Amino acid sequence: MMRIAEITENTIKPVKPKAPLSPAQARIAGLKQSVERDRQRLQQERDRQRQQRSAVQLSKQRQRISKPA
Repeated sequence: MMRIAEITENTIKPVKPKAPLSPAQARIAGLKQSVERDRQRLQQERDRQRQQRSAVQLSKQRQRISKPA
């Protein structure tokens, strides 16, 4: 039977701290993050517009159906 100390020593590895980025590396990292955020915003806007078009089409279809001929 293993003791708790033996289990934690074998399974948990210490996390090494990362060195701070140089100014150039920080700029590149920031640009990469902004690109990803912009991609997500663009996709959200496309989805929103797609849903809006679908809602308009659905309301037009309902109006045609409910309209007396």
